[in-house]
Amino acid sequence: MLRDEDRIFTNIYGLKDRSLKGAMSRGHWDGTKELLEKGRDWIINEVKASGLRGRGGAGFPTGLKWSFMPKESDGRPHYLVVNADESEPGTCKDRDIMRHDPHTLIEGCVIASFAMGAHAAYIYVRGEFIREREALQAAIDECYDYGLLGKNNKLGYDIDVFVHHGAGAYICGEETALLESLEGKKGQPRLKPPFPANMGLYGCPTTVNNVESIAVTPTILRRGAGWYTSFGRPNNHGTKLYSVSGHVNRPCTVEDAMSIPFHELIDKHCGGIRGGWDNLLAVIPGGSSVPCVPGAQMKDAVMDYDGLRELGSGLGTAAVIVMDKSTDIIKAIWRLSAFYKHESCGQCTPCREGTGWMMRVMERMVQGRAQKREIDMLFDVTKQVEGHTICALGDAAAWPIQGLIKHFRPEMEKRIDEYTRNATSHGAVLEAAE
Repeated sequence: MLRDEDRIFTNIYGLKDRSLKGAMSRGHWDGTKELLEKGRDWIINEVKASGLRGRGGAGFPTGLKWSFMPKESDGRPHYLVVNADESEPGTCKDRDIMRHDPHTLIEGCVIASFAMGAHAAYIYVRGEFIREREALQAAIDECYDYGLLGKNNKLGYDIDVFVHHGAGAYICGEETALLESLEGKKGQPRLKPPFPANMGLYGCPTTVNNVESIAVTPTILRRGAGWYTSFGRPNNHGTKLYSVSGHVNRPCTVEDAMSIPFHELIDKHCGGIRGGWDNLLAVIPGGSSVPCVPGAQMKDAVMDYDGLRELGSGLGTAAVIVMDKSTDIIKAIWRLSAFYKHESCGQCTPCREGTGWMMRVMERMVQGRAQKREIDMLFDVTKQVEGHTICALGDAAAWPIQGLIKHFRPEMEKRIDEYTRNATSHGAVLEAAE
C-alpha cells in the first residue's frame, strides 16, 4: 500500500487549500525554474527512464511520445494539448485533479511544453465539467497574476495555457477528434498518418496527453526516475489513480501503486465487496471499453497493464466497475452497447452500422427473445467491427460484448431457454423480422 509521503496528488479529495499558496505549501511549483534549466533533453530522458505510460487508457510510453516532436522548429509553432475530455463511463479521476489539485496539471503543462518546444498549451475540458473548468481557470488566473505564466514570466520560458470547453461528445476523447473539435470543426477522428507530432493542431506539431500523465511529471522530475520506478512491476511502473465504483462498500478515487492486487485495492480502500467476496459476479477493470472479468478470476488479479492483459482485459483508465450477483450482467453490457451506439460519430461504416446492430441484438438477448445461434453471429459481428475503424470506438463497442460471450454464455443461453419455455407454456407467439 502506498505511503502518504509518496502520493503525488496531495489534495485529491479537496480537503486542503487548492489555491496557488496552498499548492506551494504542499511542494508544488518547488524548483520548477531549476528543472527547466536542466534542458529539454534531460526532461524527456528522465520521463523515459521513469517508465511513465499514458494514463488515458492506451498506456503508450509518455517520454517516447514527447520525443516524437521535432527538435527544431521549421517555422510552425508547437502545441501541447491536454485531453481532459473524461467521458469514459466509470472513469472519474481527471475531474478530481482539475477540481481539487489543478496546480499539479498547470505545472505539468509548463514543463511538458518546455520539453517539446511549445509556447501554448490547450486543456480540452469535457462539456459536462462546469465546476472543474471554473476551478482550473481560477488556478490559471492565479498563475498569471503570480508571474508563472505568460510572457517574461518568473520561470524564464514564455508559455500560455488556455482552457477550451467541449460540448459533451465522447468521440472528442479520441486525440484527433479532439483536435478537430478544438479547431472548431465537427468532432470526427482523422486518418493517421500524418500523426499529430507532425501535423496536429492547425497543421502544426502537437502532442496530446491525458491529464494524469501531465500532472505527475513535475513530481517525477523532482524526486527522480528511480523513485518512480520503485513502484510496480517492470514495464508497469509508478503510482496510479484508481476510480472504483459499483458494488463496493465505499466507492472512491484513490492513488496507489501500480501492480497492487485487486483484493488489496478493494479491501483497504473500498471496505470490501458489498455482501462479501462470495457475492462478486464480475469486474470491468479499466473503464467501460474493456472486457469484463469473472469475479473468481479477478480476486487475485494484478492491477497493471500486463496483469489484466493476461486475463483478456486491460487496465485502461483504471476505472474499476464492480458488479455483485444482483447485477443483470446481460443488461449491463446492453447499456454499454446503447452508449457506444449513441456516441458513434458515424464516419466509419462498421461502427455506424455495427454499433446499432449490436445494441438491438443485445436488447433481445436481455429479454431472451433470441436464438442461441445468434450468440455466435453477434460475436462474429463484433469481430467485423473491431479493428476496422479509424479510431478505437469500434473496438470499445465490441470488447464488452466479447467479454460477455466469453465468460457468461451459459447465462445468455439460460435467458433464451426461459423465454422460450414461457412462450410455449402460454402459447407460442410469432414475431415478424425487422
